[in-house]
Amino acid sequence: MELILDNIRKSYSDKQVLKGIDFTFEKGKIYGLLGRNGAGKTSLFNCLSGETPMDRGGVFLRRENVSLPLREDEIGYVFSLPILPEFLTGYEFVKFYMDINRDKIEPGRTIGDYFDIIRFEEEDRHRLIKGYSHGMKNKIQMLCFIITRPPLILLDEPLTSFDVVVALEIKKLLREMKQDHIIIFSTHILQLAADLCDELVILNQGVLQEIPADTLHSPEFEERIIALLRDGDGHD
Repeated sequence: MELILDNIRKSYSDKQVLKGIDFTFEKGKIYGLLGRNGAGKTSLFNCLSGETPMDRGGVFLRRENVSLPLREDEIGYVFSLPILPEFLTGYEFVKFYMDINRDKIEPGRTIGDYFDIIRFEEEDRHRLIKGYSHGMKNKIQMLCFIITRPPLILLDEPLTSFDVVVALEIKKLLREMKQDHIIIFSTHILQLAADLCDELVILNQGVLQEIPADTLHSPEFEERIIALLRDGDGHD
């Protein structure tokens, strides 16, 4: 399975943010999407998910040499700023989500099983989402794609709100899931990218640039990435 980005372009007023994105992502890998603030990482994710209409281009999912336009139900998107119904408790929301996605749930899984996966305390499950911390809301977001298991998972800076223990658990979970999914992980934390990702791409000057895999674990990793970003931006 592959995700194919074909000449994606997006502008806001007179500023062209995405200038013809062409790239192919493969199942079984976690991709790190790097870029400076304002480079367009969130814009690219919004275009892929359909949250924002692209000006030009297409997104396709290829299975067994057949490419079809990517559908909304094939995407799991964890927003950097969680969007959840705050008038519900975590339990009420997850139960509702499971009810409308019952055909996608793994046989035998209960709502308690899913909460246990993300280490969500029993008393917190029945509190209003309105009172949750940013990290707790991100856990609920992640639980949605764990339940529905979409082929494409987009993660927009999700681990920065977790404590060390939870972040380690989520990284382990993502590594276990990647064999059946295409996972793209947006971050500006280089060490996190080196630790979690199999491949790196940089969004700079509106285009995607693949970084050689051996760069990830080289002693000069941070210096090489920073040099690429600085050279592409023209900033110090």
